Amino acid sequence: MTAVSDARPSAKLEPTRVDAVIFDLGNVLITWDPHPAVARAVGAEQATRFLAEFDFMAWNHLQDAGRSWDGGEDAAVTSHPHWESAIRGYRANFGESLVGAIEDTVQIVRELHSAGIPLYGLTNWSGELFPVARSRFDFLALFEDIIVSGHEGVAKPDRAIFEILQERIGRSLDGCIFIDDGLPNIKAAGEAGLDAILFTDTGHLRQDLMLRGLPLSPA
Repeated sequence: MTAVSDARPSAKLEPTRVDAVIFDLGNVLITWDPHPAVARAVGAEQATRFLAEFDFMAWNHLQDAGRSWDGGEDAAVTSHPHWESAIRGYRANFGESLVGAIEDTVQIVRELHSAGIPLYGLTNWSGELFPVARSRFDFLALFEDIIVSGHEGVAKPDRAIFEILQERIGRSLDGCIFIDDGLPNIKAAGEAGLDAILFTDTGHLRQDLMLRGLPLSPA
């Protein structure tokens, strides 16, 4: 099992061959916040109340894992009919939830791509809604492949999605680096054999990757 890195290494790691670097997308490369999308439908105050009272993250995760949005909305409206406008408003205004690119991390992607490092994405994202990101963020074209949980019917931290990742990239995960902002995902990635880095901010990520011998310029 590869050790999980959730802190900055204290000394330079021995440089090793890196077969690929794999990035999570949401809140690593793209700032995602459901509040603006819901607020577009019901107003900021109601959106705040909705997100406090409704278990949005658990509900959204089921769509990330492959449930259809029609099915997800209908189930939520049945259990929470007073929040129907907020529930249906999120998908209708999904573009508002993609606040923008995290430019410092995107720059790391561009530098790695220019250096010829194979890049992949592994994201928990609804297959129905991922085209919105594809059309907006041109840097996604720098990835050789992006594994989208909603297309696969399984989401992180389920071990099965890392098995899919290995099949898609066609190489052992032991030589790959994985970056994610979710600790459960990092732990699962480490158990799957990846050198897993918990994303906290871009400055630390750049340092972590440089310490692993990747060709990045100092910030």
